Amino acid sequence: MRELLAEVGYARITMDEVAARAGVGKAAIYRRHATKQEMIFDVLVPGQFLAVAPDRGSLRADLAAVLAEIADSMAAAPPGAVPGLLADIHADPALLHRFDAKYLLAQRRTLNEILNRAASRGELTACPGPIILNALLVGPIFAWLFLLSESPGRLPELTSALLDAVLALTGPASPGLRP
Repeated sequence: MRELLAEVGYARITMDEVAARAGVGKAAIYRRHATKQEMIFDVLVPGQFLAVAPDRGSLRADLAAVLAEIADSMAAAPPGAVPGLLADIHADPALLHRFDAKYLLAQRRTLNEILNRAASRGELTACPGPIILNALLVGPIFAWLFLLSESPGRLPELTSALLDAVLALTGPASPGLRP
């Protein structure tokens, strides 16, 4: 399906084409995916995107792992797929609700777990909260790839600067100070 998406583009791909390429009926596709958008998101982001909180021993290492997952997922998508998908999701309130429930809640639970572990280790003086942290991590990568059209090859440079900026917002904990 990823190949078909790359060939015809996000806007022109149809469930009929996906079913034909897979050698199954459309009903089989619809049993797994309620909409074209959910099918494409599941293809572009295998498994549950950010559903498992990495535990690398520090806030920096955990956030670096999250940033790598975000960058890899967005950079690997066929051209136009991510912006088109997000435009469709936000144009349909019912689809947006399902997207939030299926994907964003999992992401926020993951980020909350990372923040709670960091707070327990005394690594935070300020805590941005999982929704703000999600925006701080995803937004710049989206902008880099899809608004600024920068090279995916330079994502490590961006994610390093982004990690430094996010960590500067949380600050190192002072001895005896707990968030």
